[in-house]
Amino acid sequence: MKKIQVNVNDRKSTINKNIYGHFAEHLGRCIYNGIYVGEDSDIPNTKGMRNDIVEALKHVKLPVLRWPGGCFADEYHWKDGIGPKENRKKMVNTHWGGVVEDNSFGTHEFMELCRQIGCEPYINGNVGSGTVQEMSEWVEYLTFDGVSPMAELRRQNGQQEPWKVKYWGVGNENWGCGGNMRPEFYADLYRQFQTYVRNYGDNKIYKIACGANAQDLNWTEQVMKIAGRHMHALTLHYYTLPTGNWFGSKGSATDFDEKMYYTTLNKTLYMDKLISDHLQIMHRYDPENRVDLIVDEWGSWYDVEPGTNPGFLYQQNTMRDAMIAALNFNIFHKYSDRIVMTNIAQTINVLQAMVLTEGEKMLLTPTYHAYDLYKDHHDATHVYSYADTAPIKNSADSPVPEVSVTASVDANGILTISLVNPSATEERPLQIEIAGLAASKISGKILSGGYKDMNTFDNANNVTVKDFNSAKATAEGVELTMPACSIITLRVEK
Repeated sequence: MKKIQVNVNDRKSTINKNIYGHFAEHLGRCIYNGIYVGEDSDIPNTKGMRNDIVEALKHVKLPVLRWPGGCFADEYHWKDGIGPKENRKKMVNTHWGGVVEDNSFGTHEFMELCRQIGCEPYINGNVGSGTVQEMSEWVEYLTFDGVSPMAELRRQNGQQEPWKVKYWGVGNENWGCGGNMRPEFYADLYRQFQTYVRNYGDNKIYKIACGANAQDLNWTEQVMKIAGRHMHALTLHYYTLPTGNWFGSKGSATDFDEKMYYTTLNKTLYMDKLISDHLQIMHRYDPENRVDLIVDEWGSWYDVEPGTNPGFLYQQNTMRDAMIAALNFNIFHKYSDRIVMTNIAQTINVLQAMVLTEGEKMLLTPTYHAYDLYKDHHDATHVYSYADTAPIKNSADSPVPEVSVTASVDANGILTISLVNPSATEERPLQIEIAGLAASKISGKILSGGYKDMNTFDNANNVTVKDFNSAKATAEGVELTMPACSIITLRVEK
């Protein structure tokens, strides 16, 4: 029996609810034929937004949504996406499939989507092909409540009151698709662009600089050194690729063996070292830890599903992906004193999606259910937890721990413990010793299945959250046995 320790009295940082944020890019069927079907669609919608998707995202308390990209952000010109839809410019989405972008989903539609979900908008501005004036005017259009050309234009387009927009990204992946820049060049551009991202009235912008691609520590070094005092946060992007190969096969989303399963989980655990390494550099230039870290692109990236457009990045989603999500949540909690937001890629029909659609049909993926299991951690206080664990025997070539744990306490004193058993084959008996709280009332939820199990449009509930009633209170805390390949969240009360 594996022992786990939880100490309710050893309280750490707040787990910002925005750690459970999402990312919606103009890519494949994420926006069009995903979130947005248009007002005239036969699919039930409100102002063009699919009702079933909005309700699903509200259920997991989606806190913040990043838009319009991604690579698309640095070729997006926001004025093309406002005004009467019949007059909006059409453009070619050169990054993603070469399809025509008709700009029918633009600023007003995105802000309406956020209103319906009840989440914060996180807008990524265009540095790669845009201008300082263009970005400055977008902020003014959105947030200025006064007499100005942009405020008047917004009113002409039907929005009298300004919106509230806190999170603003100044460029995206400017080391790659956002301009192939050197860090020194981007850092100077960032300093220039952010100067004109103004605060209007009581709207206060939280400025986010483009950070590194995975282990590019020099990018973080140079950007922090040159521009650190001008930002509120720096980003980090890291994707889990089973093969580690960006330029060949990345591996199948559904056809993989146990060895590849463990290899994939081992690669996702690299997130821990990446965060630690980048934070050390950030601290060197920001010893007061004023600049936060945001992991605004992460998740699994596989080969697209056979027969689909390679530029649409459509992939299935299995219990392996739920494991990836949960293991990363536990890592993010560990660094919740510095990580204030993350955004999985992406919300609908792209990469490690929460929801897949096919016409009027939709399904919730195992990743969605992992988010559902962790929602009680939103804005709770991270508390000490420790698992006495070793690597899973069958994962020797790619070590993966036998169990992963995180815990938090909410404002009402309720303890939430989330546990991950990544083993493909072995159940895991656990003894949880809890200090600072006598467990008398325990409830639980579980997500489990074979590591290749998935939901399909013919069997949309093959993998879903169920009640877990097998946890028993003991004098020390709680005892339970976790099935193989499972995630369990316990709510423990006095």
